Amino acid sequence: MPASDDYQWLFRKAPAMATSISEAGVFLDVNDALLDRLGYERADMIGRRPEEFVTEQSAQRIAEEFRPALRRTGKLESKPVSFVTRQGEVVDCTTNAIVEYEADGEFMRTIAMYSEASEEARANFKYRTLYRSTPAILHTLDGEGLIVTVTDHWLQKFGYKRKQVIGRPISDFYSDADRERFPEGELRERVRRGDFANVERQMVTRTGKKLDVVQSAISNRDADGNVDRMLVASKDITERNRAERRLRRTLAENARLREELERERDYLREEVNVALNFGRIVGTSPALTRMLQRVEAVADTPASVLVLGESGVGKELIARAIHTRSPRADGPLVKVNCASIPKELFESEFFGHVKGAFTGAHRDRVGRFQLADGGTIFLDEIGEIPLELQGKLLRVLQESEFERVGDDVTRSVDVRVIAATNRNLEELILEGSFREDLYYRLSVFPVEVPPLRARGDDIVQLARHFLDQTCRDFGREPMTMSRAQADALKRYAWPGNVRELKNVIERAVILSPGKALRLEASLPQSTARQAEPEPQESRIPEILTESEMRTFSRNNIVAALDKANWRVSGAGGAAELLDVRPTTLADRIRALNIRKPARR
Repeated sequence: MPASDDYQWLFRKAPAMATSISEAGVFLDVNDALLDRLGYERADMIGRRPEEFVTEQSAQRIAEEFRPALRRTGKLESKPVSFVTRQGEVVDCTTNAIVEYEADGEFMRTIAMYSEASEEARANFKYRTLYRSTPAILHTLDGEGLIVTVTDHWLQKFGYKRKQVIGRPISDFYSDADRERFPEGELRERVRRGDFANVERQMVTRTGKKLDVVQSAISNRDADGNVDRMLVASKDITERNRAERRLRRTLAENARLREELERERDYLREEVNVALNFGRIVGTSPALTRMLQRVEAVADTPASVLVLGESGVGKELIARAIHTRSPRADGPLVKVNCASIPKELFESEFFGHVKGAFTGAHRDRVGRFQLADGGTIFLDEIGEIPLELQGKLLRVLQESEFERVGDDVTRSVDVRVIAATNRNLEELILEGSFREDLYYRLSVFPVEVPPLRARGDDIVQLARHFLDQTCRDFGREPMTMSRAQADALKRYAWPGNVRELKNVIERAVILSPGKALRLEASLPQSTARQAEPEPQESRIPEILTESEMRTFSRNNIVAALDKANWRVSGAGGAAELLDVRPTTLADRIRALNIRKPARR
């Protein structure tokens, strides 16, 4: 009889219940003892998965816990599993399993042995079920610091599934700063020392969110006095720590508070000025609509945004729109104009400083990042940041941590970053004046603001908006804009974009003595001449009869159709040329019996 046959005979006749499982997770063989206990034939089970013959809870543990642990460690010890017989009886067992490999290391099979549980084992099984469902953040480690099991609440808190954590070192779930405190071997040494109480740790969820926790542990030791199990309880104190940070800021000395209030007063004056000048996004052009769709898409996320565009297009207004549409709308929006900060004061402006940190630092000062905690920081002209400071900016973006100038206390902030520039950052990277890693961190979601010249009729809408606003601000009677003036505005290239348009309208209002807008006085000469109002007498039409008026209207529509290649609607269509709705034009074409001439 071949050796393989001997092996199979011994396996099947063994008095203990056993199975052989393939790499694909299906039964290769089932011995007689298990078949007799469950009431199945061998053909009923071979080729099927173990999950089909156990309770729903055991099936979940096999998929989420046992199979991942076998892949990592190659064995299972005293794990609970509940079979269901053909008659529906539940048979509680404990299983030990080991993976067998070929001489060359290839997977051969998994052999699992089962022992029907005693009353004590059943009590332990109920304990494990109670442990997993308890509403506390608990995890159990073995003597190597590897996770043996965790509660369901632990999984919910950190966003993992059970199969993703069992068998992994607990240090895998620490923040980078905490992980550095446990180099190889140090974690086992910490477990070996046993119980501890109220130790602060910082752990990281699956989404990357950092949680401050305080942990206590009790340990179990084997006969030799070595720790073989450690039960660790965690309490989330993230909000408590954040509240303490807010309290420390609240209790800062009066001198610093007075300085910050003065700075906030100046900042709010600047913000009010922006709100009055660029209070809302005006326009309906396709280019603006596409850009606003991107704003709506990114606003509700925590992603960093890089706003690109020429000077004067309103990048700050876009940053404000993202902030006000985000979950952080109730928090501060703090602006930093990087182009206006002296090089030697960048770090202090961003992160603050302590008294005596450098000459002139007469008191503590809070930086802009700390002012923006819980809200958004807008870094305008980001391309102007000195190269030597870019690494520190990258750190606060990645770790949400910084130190004030002259201080060794690490502070945490929760800030969303929106950056803006009119420069080509990719060219700056090639020149070596901008860090590539910082660029990719900032440009998670770029939003390009179209120049004014690409926004079509938005130019006229904006001009009328600024005209109404300027007349109110200057205490002037409302003014009107002629069609010729609107056409002149649309023809101009607007190198200064929205900012230039606003200046042109303000100058025109100042230079217009009456109710008629003298736009020619503020536009460049070549454009202004086309915007000059026609002499009053040339605009007086001669009187037309009803028939002449009908003929004139028909000829005008035919001319527009000819110019539009007989397209009624769409960009460049006759309706657009005549400034009427396509449906209105279609009605007039039918009423005037206008037909497209046949091709020759």
